Amino acid sequence: MANGSVEEVLGASSKWSDPLGLPDLVPDPNYVQASTYVQRAHLYSLRCAAEEKCLASTAYAPEATDYDLRVLLRFPQRVKNQGTADFLPNRPRHTWEWHSCHQHYHSMDEFSHYDLLDAATGKKVAEGHKASFCLEDSTCDFGNLKRYACTSHTQGLSPGCYDTYNADIDCQWIDITDVQPGNYILKVHVNPKYIVLESDFTNNVVRCNIHYTGRYVSTTNCKIVQYAHEDVSQAMGTT
Repeated sequence: MANGSVEEVLGASSKWSDPLGLPDLVPDPNYVQASTYVQRAHLYSLRCAAEEKCLASTAYAPEATDYDLRVLLRFPQRVKNQGTADFLPNRPRHTWEWHSCHQHYHSMDEFSHYDLLDAATGKKVAEGHKASFCLEDSTCDFGNLKRYACTSHTQGLSPGCYDTYNADIDCQWIDITDVQPGNYILKVHVNPKYIVLESDFTNNVVRCNIHYTGRYVSTTNCKIVQYAHEDVSQAMGTT
């Protein structure tokens, strides 16, 4: 699928149908906006995150020390499957990776992608994403039962359920140590490479306005924005 054109993969309307149903992931913009904050942490306290490549490249420089401070833009994420079928990891179960630092199996290489963009130019100024993910039903709407947990046997996201990542967990951030104060856009993109087929890809991106003072952030106007064809092409490597 990743080698096809945008139209081949998404179709003219980016809507799909399947007699057995399809998942439909939707990130919650209000959840992101409610609890975004800046944290400063020494590298020695971020060793697990460093193993998963969740820090900016300067954290891995030869001159970096355990006592260097990293500046992290932390934010929560909650993703709902509002489709009619389970969202399942694209990797076979025997390839899931055990992460001893975090004590769970990661079943998907990139469930979400986080970017920080310059508000004026749209240029990336920082990037943060989890190296891999563990999928589970954290909570469900009334009438829906949790069926997936973060284990070696079953991972996924059921219809009517949410996968929730609190702002205080490892890698739920963008490393902004090298970012200057200013106005930015936080972009959260779920299923960013469209590896798992969904019924609708137009509701996978949340954008928020970020004002960074150098010490604090204010987060406003978080909302779902429809994908642009150039974004899809870039994600799929067709440009």
